Amino acid sequence: MFANLSDNAKGALLMMCSMAAFTFNDLCIKGIGTDIPLSQLLFLRGILASALIYLLARYLKALDWPALAKDRWLILLRSLAEVAAAYFFLTALLNMPFANVTAILQTLPLTVTLVAALIFKEAIGWRRMLAIVIGFGGMLLIVRPGTDGFTIHSVYVLIAVICVTVRDLAARRLSKDVPSLTVTLVGSLFVMSFAGCVSAMSGEWNTFNSVQTLMLLASVIFVIGGYVFSVMVMRIGEVGFTSPFRYTAMIWALVLGYLFFGEWPEPLTFVGAGLIVATGIFTLYREGWAKRRAALT
Repeated sequence: MFANLSDNAKGALLMMCSMAAFTFNDLCIKGIGTDIPLSQLLFLRGILASALIYLLARYLKALDWPALAKDRWLILLRSLAEVAAAYFFLTALLNMPFANVTAILQTLPLTVTLVAALIFKEAIGWRRMLAIVIGFGGMLLIVRPGTDGFTIHSVYVLIAVICVTVRDLAARRLSKDVPSLTVTLVGSLFVMSFAGCVSAMSGEWNTFNSVQTLMLLASVIFVIGGYVFSVMVMRIGEVGFTSPFRYTAMIWALVLGYLFFGEWPEPLTFVGAGLIVATGIFTLYREGWAKRRAALT
């Protein structure tokens, strides 16, 4: 049945699987809670994830350190951004409603477009710029600065968005012959090493119970699945068609947050999330339209 689908339909399905896998990974991390130090959690997950990514990369013959110095520096920058993003995002996730954190993270297409225009001088029209402004307005409806709901963890998730933006822009500038799994493996090793150092310096090391152990193993499986599906998406279908399906993560976050943590967003959060999703999809559509137009001229 999968073989009979068009490339775009396959890409959309794989994107939805990727978002589901990453969201279930977040669920497992949040489910373990604050009983286990975050550094210990990231270190143990990093060991298992790095080993599996390495074996997968070896199997697919996707281990190839780039020859160009530019690519090596970009991988370093991406990996450092990955470390910072993991720390700030997961810290916020453990202390904020599930759907709120996920919704704010969905501003990523907007921030990537904006930073690419400011730093790399990529052309964006007034329509996309207006969509970015509206999308950021939706984000402010979720974090609501100046209210009781605005905490340091709200700032953490915003920092995580900046870090993920740097990570994705660094990946975008890599040469096309650099294997995706090599880049993923280096990022995973950096997160693992950083978490291991922090854990060693703090001296905090708690024992997992059986449920937490199962959730950690599930987290590893889900994060690997998310990476694999996201790599497959890049090789199937048109980016402009498949990218909007990333917003299915919001549906998973709403359902899982309600079922497992009894969380249900406030009306303003729904409005903000709706604005982010709508403007994000519009931005992706206009970006694809601009690329098609440029290809014809």
